[in-house]
Order: sequence, then C-alpha cells, then structure tokens
Amino acid sequence: MYKQQINTEAETLELASRLGALLKAKGVVYLQGDLGAGKTTFSRGILRSYGYEGAVKSPTFTLVEPYDLQWGQVYHFDLYRIADPEELEFLGIDDYLEGGHLCLVEWSERGQGFLPEADLIVNIEVEKTVRNVAITSKSQFGEKILADLSC
Repeated sequence: MYKQQINTEAETLELASRLGALLKAKGVVYLQGDLGAGKTTFSRGILRSYGYEGAVKSPTFTLVEPYDLQWGQVYHFDLYRIADPEELEFLGIDDYLEGGHLCLVEWSERGQGFLPEADLIVNIEVEKTVRNVAITSKSQFGEKILADLSC
C-alpha cells in the first residue's frame, strides 16, 4: 500500500501524474471517495501525464468519456448514476475493458459483479483541509506499479 497526505490540488495532480506515467495507459484503476474528494482531479492528473491538455470533467451523465491519446486509449467512467449494475452490460462495458486500455472508474462499487478486479484502488479521504490518499494493488501489475511509485 502507498499512502500520501495531499494538501493542495497541485499535489493531487503531481501524484496522479507520477502514477499515470507508471501505468503507461494500461490497467484498471478504481477511484474511491466521497463526492468532492478529488477523484476527477486525480483522473485529470493521470491524463496530463500523457500530454492531454483539454478539460477533464466527470462523465456523470455520459457514464464514460473516451480519450484517444498518443500513449493509447483511456476511458474515464463515472458510475454514480448507475441504478443497477446490469446497466453496464447495455453500455458494452466489456468492450472498453478488453484490449489493454487504461480504465479509470469512479464509483466502482455501483458496478459490482460486472466490473473486473482492479489493478489499483485509489482511495481519497477528506479530513478537514487535507486529503489522505491510499493506493492499494489487487494484481501483479498493480504490485509492480506500487513498487515503482514508492521509489
């Protein structure tokens, strides 16, 4: 497990950018935390590590926002509005998750049973004016990423 206390948005973007560089636009990353915790900001930092300069907004209403980047495809999911995990089947979730792309998934617990196991889980907890970020691995790929992040 990797832990870091974040005091500013810039620190969030920096940590996320470091993680993005290590992921090399591959894997499944669950982003967990309450509303306003910084999940979308973290996603923005990962996308910035691949040179993406555009706006990054939470795909709350579209459910998925694709990014076709030089490094590869990145799919940013926000499952907050999912009422039933079976809705993901109609979305064609399997097509997004296959093929070695990077999938960033906010509110992953709402897709339980239809999502694959994450390589990494980024948990962001807000405590007064700071954010406590804990990153855990759930795969061999995730273990390698955490080992490199800790160096």
